[in-house]
Amino acid sequence: MKKPISQKNKKLFFETLKCLRTKKKVLFLCTSNRWEGGAEKPKSTLLAEKIAEELKKEGVKATLIEVPKLNIYPCEGNISGEKGNDCGPKSALLNDKNKNPSGYHRCWASINNANDELWKITKELFNSDSVVFFTSVRWGQTNSIHQKLIERLTWIENRHTTLGEENILKKIDAGLIVIGHNWNGAVALATQKQVLKFYGFHVVPKLCWNWQYTQNAKDESGESYKKAAKEFASTFLK
Repeated sequence: MKKPISQKNKKLFFETLKCLRTKKKVLFLCTSNRWEGGAEKPKSTLLAEKIAEELKKEGVKATLIEVPKLNIYPCEGNISGEKGNDCGPKSALLNDKNKNPSGYHRCWASINNANDELWKITKELFNSDSVVFFTSVRWGQTNSIHQKLIERLTWIENRHTTLGEENILKKIDAGLIVIGHNWNGAVALATQKQVLKFYGFHVVPKLCWNWQYTQNAKDESGESYKKAAKEFASTFLK
């Protein structure tokens, strides 16, 4: 019986590594999670750590942020209020030179919640020449933490669309690596790639790919999940 894993992903892994070797400062944003009291890490996080480790051997600065460990409030939905779009105007500037050294961070949720930590991501983002999002597929879409992060970054897109200002992401290469088990990974990848394009990132094809253990959407056996973990580790982590 043919293994459900396509070995082409091994090639994609090395193409991603080759592409990132040309960068000076790379940011990895990992959005999948596990129970905080356990020792296990998500597959996508392990993959990010592996790539970061390889890059650091060659002198490329790679910063990895585990988004689930940050205190990030939900988007307030200011983009669609009765008064119109009030997401990302100059009046929403996070006035803190330590948290916002670039002067780009404009988000009401950051102002309204003193302990919000989105700034820890944007501070690194605007100081990087490349960013890769690592996420998992849950019920056919990227996980809720990834989506919460994307929604909180809406003000970046608003700057060059609704507000008519400059695109502050145009010089930042972006990618997305999606890890799933049995359903809709390719669709989730395509959707989120388009989101990154809308935001203004320079989306690089070699930094965007999907790993899915099986194409059988009904394959939910416990043994299948165990085999997936082993196959993933043998493909990417050794």
